[in-house]
Amino acid sequence: MLSGKTILLGITGGIASYKICELIRMYKRANADVQVVCTPNALNFVTKLTLQTLSKNNVAVEEFDIKNYNPEHISFADKADIMVIAPATANTISKIATGVADNLLTSIACAFTKPVIIAPAMNCNMWENPIIQENLRKLSYTILEPESGYLACGYLGKGRLCKIDKIFDKTVELLNYKPLTGKKIVITSGGTIEDIDPVRYISNYSSGKMGVALADVAKNLGADVTLITTKDVSKKYNIVKVKSALDMKSAVEKEFCNADCVIMAAAVADYRVKETAPQKMKKTDDDEINLTLVKNPDILKEISAKKEKQIVVGFCAESENLIEHAKEKIAKKGCDYLIANDISRKDIGFSSDYNEVTILDKNGGMKKLERADKMTIAYKIFEEIYGKE
Repeated sequence: MLSGKTILLGITGGIASYKICELIRMYKRANADVQVVCTPNALNFVTKLTLQTLSKNNVAVEEFDIKNYNPEHISFADKADIMVIAPATANTISKIATGVADNLLTSIACAFTKPVIIAPAMNCNMWENPIIQENLRKLSYTILEPESGYLACGYLGKGRLCKIDKIFDKTVELLNYKPLTGKKIVITSGGTIEDIDPVRYISNYSSGKMGVALADVAKNLGADVTLITTKDVSKKYNIVKVKSALDMKSAVEKEFCNADCVIMAAAVADYRVKETAPQKMKKTDDDEINLTLVKNPDILKEISAKKEKQIVVGFCAESENLIEHAKEKIAKKGCDYLIANDISRKDIGFSSDYNEVTILDKNGGMKKLERADKMTIAYKIFEEIYGKE
């Protein structure tokens, strides 16, 4: 998604510098060219060799290490499409805000005329210092404010570097990579809840994180997004809150006719209680209780049979024989793509921030996506779906 883009990544001397290694990996997985520029103090927290290995480029530190007639701070500024400074210390922020260019990174920033992202990280008292806040206001850049939490110095307050995927998403947004502009993407998320009585229900362990990641990414890529979810979610796109499988079916059918793509990431209960008790069922002296379950509608199969222009994507969660069951399911359901998850693993899937999936398509193609954070997996899913158009 970032092919042909050059990202100039500035790293300053803060403890959060080690987190930027993962940001470099995310940029590289998106096919960006990453040029790292460090302040000398940054190398006290992360090694030059590590950054060079991850970025596949030499790491620039010294200002006057000129190998040709072009001054490095100008050539770097000319080549890059965007500059990201993370973590940005109070010292570097203040230098840039006041026009001090006493090292390579601040010199580049002074000469840079394209989008700039600054992600500060520092002690909470430093962050709240009026001088630092005034210097931040001077910058006509995108500032990704730090988060609150326990800091390396032992304080509890605002100063932690924001989440790495937030920096990545903002980079993608500012580079105007919007291949899904004009497309309506409908995504389902979470596990449905099937009532037994007013206080008890049948459900599953789905956290809804994969569906939210897909919705976030679709929004970042320019789509008109509707997320149909069983979870409480607050986002800058359309949210439809549902509870049961029947609720979800109604919501999906309502959105389906004018959708370009429907991704059924929700874990929909296969069965529901035939007769829901109107009042709380009281415990009796019997050691057993019998519930009669009836089959829920197969939403994925039904919309796949009705699709015209729509791309329909299903998910399957399996605890054994993943690929075998996935092949059977895509043939039975009739969807265009099926994303297969192995829920037997504790490091991916339900409630985890990570996933590892295999994408099957209706023509028999199959592609495995190795373990990564769910945002990265979501980007790769859309790349697989729309990258072939």
